[in-house]
Amino acid sequence: MSDYLSSRFSALDLSLFASRVDAICDDMGMVLRNTAFSPNIRDRLDYSCAIFDAAGELCAQAAHIPVHLGSMAFAMRGIVGRMEWREGDQVILNDPFLGGTHLPDVTLIAPVFVDETLQGFVVNRAHHADIGAHVPGSMPVSSSLEEEGLVIEPVHLFRQGRRVEGVWARILGATRSPRTAEGDISAQLSANRTGIERLKAFIAEQGRQHYQQGLAALNDYGRRMARAALAKIPPGAYRFEDCLDDDGQGREDILLKVCVNVDEQGVHVDFTGTSEQVPGNVNCPLSVAAAGVYYVFRCLMPPQTPACAGVFRDISLHAPEGCLLNARYPAAVAAGNVETSTRVVDLVMGALAQAIPEQVAAASHGSMNNLAMGSARPGACWDYYETLGGGMGAGARGGGLSAVQTHMTNTLNTPVEVLEQQYPLRVRRYAIRRGSGGEGKRRGGNGLVREFEFLDQAEVSLLTERRRHAPWGLAGGGAGHRGRNLLNGKELPGKCHRHVKRGDVLRIETPGGGGYGRPKGQGE
Repeated sequence: MSDYLSSRFSALDLSLFASRVDAICDDMGMVLRNTAFSPNIRDRLDYSCAIFDAAGELCAQAAHIPVHLGSMAFAMRGIVGRMEWREGDQVILNDPFLGGTHLPDVTLIAPVFVDETLQGFVVNRAHHADIGAHVPGSMPVSSSLEEEGLVIEPVHLFRQGRRVEGVWARILGATRSPRTAEGDISAQLSANRTGIERLKAFIAEQGRQHYQQGLAALNDYGRRMARAALAKIPPGAYRFEDCLDDDGQGREDILLKVCVNVDEQGVHVDFTGTSEQVPGNVNCPLSVAAAGVYYVFRCLMPPQTPACAGVFRDISLHAPEGCLLNARYPAAVAAGNVETSTRVVDLVMGALAQAIPEQVAAASHGSMNNLAMGSARPGACWDYYETLGGGMGAGARGGGLSAVQTHMTNTLNTPVEVLEQQYPLRVRRYAIRRGSGGEGKRRGGNGLVREFEFLDQAEVSLLTERRRHAPWGLAGGGAGHRGRNLLNGKELPGKCHRHVKRGDVLRIETPGGGGYGRPKGQGE
């Protein structure tokens, strides 16, 4: 059926169709950015927007955050099936075990009806620096989900255009800064309303039948593009192991294990042998592991491959229930979404390097270097969160970039001017960490240094990786330097919570990327 439908679309028609649905996601993102209150959304761009069909299958997405988008693509079908949908509805959720990632990522879903027929959904997900955790920044060194903040099961925030006041009050009441939360959630609602308006207009122009045919053609084309890329991987079973540093609760060297099976049917990624879930918060739901897997294989596909469900039809994965990558409720997951997802990418790329070494890069810095801080004192209440870039791994075609976000996130840094204007902080240093990239024929990218002076007492939470295990090199390339966290010159653990006073200085040195190939003079 899909082949027949795709034959009715010329290459030009299909390209225009794909570009126009993608543009709706871009419009949603611009509305969200321009109306949000918090620097985390407005300046760092920690949000994502997408369109799904009536069954919850991905149709289009903007080039936002891979861990958001991949996990939504994996989990939306289940969310859509559990709810009753009417025009004017907006459903809100953040429950990691019911379609979310970790609690700060709040998702808004709105149905799109045309002539009283459900045509699909517009969705956005944004990271909130305050979701009601017991520590500022809502990224605690936690050991249970309840410590990480308010859990929002999929529930109607708007029902047929009317706000559900009890749900609204419950969410705002859980935060220390309800005005900021209200502004950011309102921005998300506005982004979805923009998406509904744009998508309805597009469907009206195309006609409902032609629009559905376009989606079928897009999925068929995406699947063909994906299969062509996967066919270039030699058949076989490719294995790799790596370790997380620790879980912040005393567990160290937490094993990650993968077997990537490639055959004529497609690719199956099996994480059997990975550690059981741990007391700390590096666990993640299966949807987050799926996001890492999807991202790696999407990187092997041509740039023009559309962002639709068809692209992932021949990629499957398995992680035993109760393991680190398919944790059971109520496991702590705050760092699983950011740190473990990033290391899933390293893991799968390490396996594929055995099959297609010239298409895979060495390990990048392997951590989002999460920094959450703020104060809960009356009259001096604030919450702040950011992720810091590091060194990109080098590959056969070039060295790694320095001081950049890699893989599962592509947020911006918070500008120094915004940071110092909004919070009692001074940025004393922001620089490339020279010499931290791994040596090799192609050198790994350098990490960065960011140094904060506190102008008032505050609390700080750090969730960082690659402080004990260095990012690995490939083809004889050297490892990148490990990261370091220091408070007033004294080394801090990779995952910790600290109270700081006025005048204290926090220094973060992020890891470099691994090098590729033996350095000159050491042979081939």
